[in-house]
Amino acid sequence: MSKLIRTLLLGLVLGMYFWLGLGHNSSMAATLTSITSGLEKSVQPLDEISNLESGVDRFLTSIPSGYYTIANVARLKDQLKNPQTILVDVRESSEYRAGHIPDAINIPLRTLTHNLDNIPRDRPVVLYCSTGYRSAMGVMTLHLLGYENVRSFPPSFAGWKTAGEPIIKKAFESSAELG
Repeated sequence: MSKLIRTLLLGLVLGMYFWLGLGHNSSMAATLTSITSGLEKSVQPLDEISNLESGVDRFLTSIPSGYYTIANVARLKDQLKNPQTILVDVRESSEYRAGHIPDAINIPLRTLTHNLDNIPRDRPVVLYCSTGYRSAMGVMTLHLLGYENVRSFPPSFAGWKTAGEPIIKKAFESSAELG
């Protein structure tokens, strides 16, 4: 459980304690006291939060102009002429099957960190999604993990499709995928 959630739960439990007047019920008060003491031990100290904020600030201020992007379809097509380039669709699998840019591999954003072995550090990598939001999150995530070769295609699938570029549709591979 994240430390933020634990902190919020601590506040909720203490609020319930006072709101319900549980100070008069000794068994309930004892239960709440044991819960809150466990939560208090897991609350992140302020200096750790400050260090995290400082690290995030350093990262955000180091982002170059252009924000690791390939700004238009023509530039992506030029990049894809390099056979070393890996194109990653970070949309959900169902979105990918409904239509994707040719030669893209599918690694949904929420599974990105579980699939780092599929994202090389020594080749150009371009991420895209539906509209640019998820690919930007993926690029930031990978840069925070030390990847220097990753860029985003903000026009994303919508821009590619609007430009009239070819798309690939993939049929369901098994009936299990329908459920």
